Amino acid sequence: MIDYGVIRNELNDIKAESAKLIKSLDSEQSRNEIENLEHQTMQEAFWQDNENSQKVLQRIKVLKDRSAKAVDLKTKLEDCFVLLEFSEENPEDQELENELVTAKEDLKNAYIQIRMYSLLNGTNDKNNAYLTLHSGAGGTEACDWVEMLFRMYSRYFESKGFKATVTDYLDGDGAGIKSVTVYVEGEYAYGYLRGESGVHRLVRISPFDSAGRRHTSFASCEVIPEISQDIEVKIKTEDLRIDTFRSSGKGGQHVNKTDSAIRITHLPTNIVVACQSERSQHQNKESAMRMLMSKLEEIKEREHKEKIEDLKGEQMDIGWGSQIRSYVFCPYTMVKDHRTNYETGDVQSVMDGNLDAFVNEYLTQNPTID
Repeated sequence: MIDYGVIRNELNDIKAESAKLIKSLDSEQSRNEIENLEHQTMQEAFWQDNENSQKVLQRIKVLKDRSAKAVDLKTKLEDCFVLLEFSEENPEDQELENELVTAKEDLKNAYIQIRMYSLLNGTNDKNNAYLTLHSGAGGTEACDWVEMLFRMYSRYFESKGFKATVTDYLDGDGAGIKSVTVYVEGEYAYGYLRGESGVHRLVRISPFDSAGRRHTSFASCEVIPEISQDIEVKIKTEDLRIDTFRSSGKGGQHVNKTDSAIRITHLPTNIVVACQSERSQHQNKESAMRMLMSKLEEIKEREHKEKIEDLKGEQMDIGWGSQIRSYVFCPYTMVKDHRTNYETGDVQSVMDGNLDAFVNEYLTQNPTID
């Protein structure tokens, strides 16, 4: 039998923590803004300015989504209290008790989700994102580690409803993946993923070591936001080296087997981007240029530079001393984020894409203020 007192205390805690959150997401101010924006859409001149109309419609969608999430959380909370009352009055009803436990877990998950959502208020948080994984110290081990991370993030994308498209893929020497770039489309994709940038460290018994020794491998994860179309990044043609090459990887599963792949090097910063997922060389070049512009704009903002020429680009040491998170499979099981000190012993769950707790903790400790 469950302890109704404990459950009531848990629900009261969530209610207290949710009150301010619900009010901020479904405020009178936001409802008034929706009303004013919808009034604009009824004006005849509104649709003549396509750029402005798209911005207004997008803003309405964001505001309504925020309000809907708040209403959903409030409804789940009220339903839990009703179920608690019924269950207390009918302690022998096992089905009702099970329903209460399930509803409470759904409420907790909804609260975590909406809490994370409320923290996504950075300039680029709502944008799509490019996520790139590179193998580091560890050779074949590191390439296998990249493949494991790729699977982990693919599962995470699925859980969030994000659309993920592999734009560049390089097989490892013998096993695994040397590097992979994924274009991630979805609401607040960059906001959820930005905390994943950095070096990820793996400790395990190597499947490639016949002696069964423990190995440490490293891989880097880079996440950049896709820049808005209304931001213009000026890049000089003479600063670019454009190379064509044959697509690599696992054919239809990842990329197309064509001779149209494009690699662009920005000479002043030595930043390299590549795309091989499209059918034509022209399409691959367009995609690679969008990625390059996004990366240059992100670095420019981070370094507070006015001109692209002043950028140097980021050099990341993919090895000891630079990891943001460790994944330990042996001699014990633990995943620990070294920036937030959040950790869990359920390694398999994390590798299956359950990253919400890590994302939530990072966003809580590293809020964006715009």
